[in-house]
Amino acid sequence: MNDLVRQHTALGDADLEWLHLLVSEWQLLSDLSFADLVLWVPTQDGSRYVSVAQMRPNTGPTSYQDDMVGHLVPRGRRPLLDAALDEGRIVREGDPEWREEVPVRVESIPVRRNGRVLGVIARNTNLLTVRTPSRLELTYLQSASDLAQMIAAGAFPFPGQQGEMDVSPRVGDGLIRLDADGVVQYASPNALSAYHRLGLAADLVGLHLGEATTELAPARGPVDEAMVKLASGWAPRAAEVEGNDCVVQLRAIPLKPKGVRIGSLVLLRDITEVRHRERELLTKDATIREIHHRVKNNLQTVAALLRLQARRMDSDRGREALNEAVRRVGSIAIVHETLSQNLDERVEFDEIADRVLAMVAEISPGRVTGRRTGRFGILTAEVATPLSMVLTELLQNALEHGFGPERQGTVEVGAVRGSGAAQQDGRLLVTVQDDGRGLPEHFDASSAGNLGLQIVRTLVEGELGGTFAMVPAAERGTRVVLDLPVEPEKS
Repeated sequence: MNDLVRQHTALGDADLEWLHLLVSEWQLLSDLSFADLVLWVPTQDGSRYVSVAQMRPNTGPTSYQDDMVGHLVPRGRRPLLDAALDEGRIVREGDPEWREEVPVRVESIPVRRNGRVLGVIARNTNLLTVRTPSRLELTYLQSASDLAQMIAAGAFPFPGQQGEMDVSPRVGDGLIRLDADGVVQYASPNALSAYHRLGLAADLVGLHLGEATTELAPARGPVDEAMVKLASGWAPRAAEVEGNDCVVQLRAIPLKPKGVRIGSLVLLRDITEVRHRERELLTKDATIREIHHRVKNNLQTVAALLRLQARRMDSDRGREALNEAVRRVGSIAIVHETLSQNLDERVEFDEIADRVLAMVAEISPGRVTGRRTGRFGILTAEVATPLSMVLTELLQNALEHGFGPERQGTVEVGAVRGSGAAQQDGRLLVTVQDDGRGLPEHFDASSAGNLGLQIVRTLVEGELGGTFAMVPAAERGTRVVLDLPVEPEKS
């Protein structure tokens, strides 16, 4: 719509926003009318109309098999559009049109904003399946007529009151028509069923909906005046009513076809199962986070026990082996601590990498500086846990074997994530580079017996499905390159 309006018309941003608001709401008009809607806007020079949006009904057959958006028609070819635009009124005159042997009744509804007509809605009703209308259909059509008059007067939609339209109740979910006093004139079968689940034993027709709804909701102190106003249809609002182990979503739409409120529509939907599933998911998420929290605590306990054991060791080699185990356990604990704070099994790995850098740097405080460049981005738990261990081993190896007890230097962790000329989408390139003494002569990382490197190879190639290479750095030191498959980040 944005491209069509800006390319062909003279409408400003505020007018375009109004059209977007209208299109977000007009499924209601289409379903109540049992008709297709096409929004036509005059071009900048006024010689043609361009169709910028289209809606098909959920309650009846379509009148258009083809997509009409983007079509241009010259002024004069469709007299009903001209009349609605020029006179600013709803135009219903004329005989039905025949489209592929289907009779179609066409009406034109001007779209007004701040006293100015922006465009015209063509309402097209397929007459092939027209039958004797029931009470439901008559209520639908009368409500559609009221809404059409409000659109023509610039009183619908309601700015700032639209909710999430993909989850908002629709006509087929349940509809109640109220009079000006909030008394139910008509309730669709689905609406009546929803109120029966809330605990209503009688019929809805003749009841004051606000009072009846408040009585069905659990008593929680004073009567909720906002709920009374919503269920009475005084203002365009949405809310949920919970009672009798049932949850019903309500949306009120005041009807003011001639500027005076004559009643209102209340759309409703039984969302008990939806809320039940949401609560189950919340409970599951809380349980998973609690598990991660407990795993983190248990790992920290293990690390503390290993530290105690290390202090009692007489052998320097044994003490150092236990300290290495402490750091390995700690790297896993960091991931679980991060997962315990998230709603899903994904973590921002940059924070974890920085904490691993800080933890490993404690081996040689003040001598070796660690830093990170680039970003790892969001990673799943299945990737984050082994990758944190890999980083721990590589950093520990660089500090111990690259620098020794006296040498000073720098270790840099780099990450390149995503698409680009040098990196495919869905890949993560990780480098760990130091400026230490470098690799021994004839060193082969694929066959080195060092336990840390064996852990790295196993995790990178076996668990992460990536590749691992350790080579001399360009100037001095050692460079380790990891190429890992990861899920592409969502924009």
